[in-house]
Formats: sequence, C-alpha cells, structure tokens
Amino acid sequence: MSTLSDSGFEEDLQSPSPSQQHVAAPWSGHGLAAEDLHSQHDESCFIIQTNKQEDFLPLDCLARQPQITAEARCKLVSWLLAVYKHFKLSFESCCLAVNIMDRFLVTTSVAADCFQLLGVTSLLIATKHVEVCSPRIKQLLSLCCDAFSREQLCNLECLILLRLNFRLAAPTLAFFLDYFISQEFSRYATGTEEKIPDEGNNHRSWKATEEQLFTVKRYKCLACKVCELSMADYAFNKYQPSVLVQSALNLTKDLLRRQLKESSVKHTSSSEMLDFLCVVDNNPQGLDNHTLIQQCTQELKLLVSLNQESVQDLITL
Repeated sequence: MSTLSDSGFEEDLQSPSPSQQHVAAPWSGHGLAAEDLHSQHDESCFIIQTNKQEDFLPLDCLARQPQITAEARCKLVSWLLAVYKHFKLSFESCCLAVNIMDRFLVTTSVAADCFQLLGVTSLLIATKHVEVCSPRIKQLLSLCCDAFSREQLCNLECLILLRLNFRLAAPTLAFFLDYFISQEFSRYATGTEEKIPDEGNNHRSWKATEEQLFTVKRYKCLACKVCELSMADYAFNKYQPSVLVQSALNLTKDLLRRQLKESSVKHTSSSEMLDFLCVVDNNPQGLDNHTLIQQCTQELKLLVSLNQESVQDLITL
C-alpha cells in the first residue's frame, strides 16, 4: 500500500524528474512525450483564460467614482508598479492587483483619501493568490507612510473579497504575455531546427546565438514595459488582456525592427528573428479581433511616444 506525501498525493503519482521529461508519459494512454502534454496544457489554459476575459473585464470602473479620477488612478497604478519591483514580485501579481482594484471600483465608491489603501490591499490579495511569500502588512503600510492601520487594511481586504465573491483567478496581461512569447519563440526554434541538416545519426537542434538571446531579452522587457504603460492609462481598460498583449507585441516588434534598420551595426540573426515573429499568428483560436488589435496598436504607439524616455533604454542597443 503506497503512502501519501505531505501534499496529499501518492508518491507514485508525483511529477517526473527533469531527466525523465523526454520519456513517454505512461498515464497518457497514447505515448505522448512530456513536452507534448505541457504544450497541450498551455493550450488548454489559453482557451480557458480567453473565454473568461469578458467576465473579469472592469469596464468603466471610474463611472461611479465621484472622488477618483483617471489621473489619480494613473498615479496609483504607477506607484504599484514601483512597489511590485521593490519587493521583486512577479508581473502576474501586479497585473492581478490592478484588476482586483478596478473590479472593486466597479462595485463600491471609494474616498480619495482611502484610494492608496485600496491599492496596497489589492496587491496583498494578489500576492497571496500568486506568490509563495507575500509582503508583510507592516512593510506595505510603511510604504504608505503609516497613514493607515493594520485593522483598516484587514477590514478592506475582507470587503474586497466579499464584493468580488472571492473570484480572483482573472486572466491578466502577464498570462497572455508569457503565452504568446513562448509560442512565438517555440515556433521560431522549431522552424530553425528544421533548416539544420541532419548529419548521419547525430541529432542536431537549434541553439540561439548570444545576439538572438539578447534580442529575446529586449523583446520581452520592452513588451512588458508597454503593457505596464497601458495598465496605468485608464483609456486602455476597454480592451481585453489578450488584445492588449497582441497589440503590445506588434508595437514592440515594430520598434525593435526600426531600431535595427537604423543601427550602423549589422544584426542579421536578430533581424531574421524579428521578421519571422512579425508573420507569426498570435491568434491561434481564430478570434476575429484584427481591427480591434490594429486600433489598440495605434493607441499604444501614441502612448509610447508620450513616454519615450521610459522605453528608450530598452529600444536602444
């Protein structure tokens, strides 16, 4: 009789070790490799999150807020972006915190002097849902210059959870950003690997050059920065996360390709990679959002031009 581990799962059913990842999964019934199961899992998560977007979209969240303006929201979200980086939290936590805050604003009027408390409380809830370890309440309150008490934060936390019916698993920009980027580079790596001739029985696979790895890093960082700017701008609350991310990726590719063309140094492999990414279909479910994405991309382009200083270092080689 097998024993149960601390997690409650039988030891025989634990995940395979990294060395076993390319062995056919015995429980699949079809001899699928572990990486195929991982791909299927990603695709299933994408479909689920895509279908949930409308239910978690906080449209016109400031419509019933007599004391909270779009400018005040922009300042608070910008501050939350700095706080999540200060605590080295995941981008997912920050995105979820903003979503929780906006959805609460749809349901409840908030006084201007309590708005910052709503921001840090939303971040605390998000980190409890996403992170292994959340920041301490004392740490969060200290960032607010101790203007609020622990009791106030805990009471607001309970109120937020009740108003949102404990529905916290919202689709976020971070999820779609990770998904689309991983899909793009997976297809690029596969396409490049197929171009490598097989010499005898030696298996040859594509390996990224240092230049390409640097381009990938810049691509991710710049796309994330564009998403951060869109989170702080109330005008982008009307767009679903998947639309915003696809638009941000389109703009990011355009900015990097333009920079590479203007550069005095030739970056052939990076240019080829970006050219490939520009023709990748980021809409595998056939969602008819092409016009909406074009519109959002143009608005993001204007937003980035107004915040040129904050993105310039990420664009320049």
